[in-house]
Order: sequence, then C-alpha cells, then structure tokens
Amino acid sequence: WFCAKFIWPVLMRAIEERQKQIADGLAAGEEGRQSLTRAEKRIAEMLTEAKTRASDIVAQGEKLKSDTVDQARTDAQTEADRILTAAKAEIQQEVYRAKEALRGQVAALAVAGAAKILKREIDAKAHAELLAELEKQL
Repeated sequence: WFCAKFIWPVLMRAIEERQKQIADGLAAGEEGRQSLTRAEKRIAEMLTEAKTRASDIVAQGEKLKSDTVDQARTDAQTEADRILTAAKAEIQQEVYRAKEALRGQVAALAVAGAAKILKREIDAKAHAELLAELEKQL
C-alpha cells in the first residue's frame, strides 16, 4: 500500500515528464528538419536566381561590347570613306591642273613649231625632223 500511495505517483509523474520531454524533443527535431528543408529549398531558389541574373548581366555585357564594336566599325568606315573621297577630289584637282599645264605647254610648243616651220623653206624632210623634235618635247 505505501508504494502505491507514495512512490508510484512520483515515479509515474517522472515517467510522464520524461515522455513529454522526449515528445517535445522529437517534435523540435522534426520542426528543425522541416526548417532545414525549407532553408535548402530557399537557397536553391536564390542560387538559381543569382545564376539567372549573372547570365543576364553577361548577356548585357556581350551586347554592349558588340554594339560598341559595330559602332566603332561604322565610324571607321565613315572616316575611311570621307578620307577616300577627299583624296579622290584632290587627285582630280591635280589631274586637272596637270592637264591645264600640259595644254599650255602643248600650245606653246605648237606655236613654236609652227613658227619654226614657217621660217624654213617647205621641205618634207625638215618638217618631219621638226615634228619628231616636237614629239620628243611632249
């Protein structure tokens, strides 16, 4: 009787408290495991998002590089065309000046040749020699 009245309730209370502690520990462990699973899932999502952002940034960088290179090519081609046009215009001016100078010289030589021909007597051989001389001067 003494055991049932005094010892048994204390032992049962201790066993119940221990069972409650074990159950609470198991529940906390399960909650911790679920929390870990949620955290791992969130980390995976964040990692995927970071990779996506990084690839977007790289793509933007590549596009900017490509646009910059294309713009530089366009600018260089425009400058080359401008320089080529200016050079062609300068060449045409030089050709025109050379033709004008040559025209003046040819006219002077023609006048000089005609004067020499007219001063001499009419002789085909002499005329041929003068024409050959004029040819050499041209």
